[in-house]
Amino acid sequence: MRNVLLIASLALVAATGLAGCGSSAQPSAGAPTTPCKADDFKVTGDFGAAPKVEIPACKPTDELVIKDLVQGTGAEVKAGTTASVNYQLTTFSDKKILDSSFERGEPFDVENVGQAPVIDGWNEGIVGLKEKGRRLLIVPPAKGYGQGGQGIKANETLVFVIDGVKVTPAA
Repeated sequence: MRNVLLIASLALVAATGLAGCGSSAQPSAGAPTTPCKADDFKVTGDFGAAPKVEIPACKPTDELVIKDLVQGTGAEVKAGTTASVNYQLTTFSDKKILDSSFERGEPFDVENVGQAPVIDGWNEGIVGLKEKGRRLLIVPPAKGYGQGGQGIKANETLVFVIDGVKVTPAA
């Protein structure tokens, strides 16, 4: 009887791909293994209007991803400036919109960009954004909320669409 159980256990291990150790084991079915690229994210909607964001089936990267969706034509956000922006935050893991200044109808002011009291992903990611420009930011946990907070789950990747409304030079 013992041998039958051992053989059945080995057959189960072989069938599920759990045999062996290290990199030769197969990833679990459904878990994305291809790292996300900016072009994998689909964003629709015009500047000034709440965007629609499609989160792809890929593995989020540990790097901050920045992509201009609409090239701005006005002043550029630089370290030390104040940026008035509209934004929408979508969580990567569950694809839910958690916050949107578009919906509130009130832009958010980021004072002293680079040293502002916002997440690192914003202090780094909005530099270079121009007025009338739209930018996609994919913020890894280390540059977002890390272990969680502000209604964000631990180790959550954040997907922002940000519109540059106005840039004010440093005083």
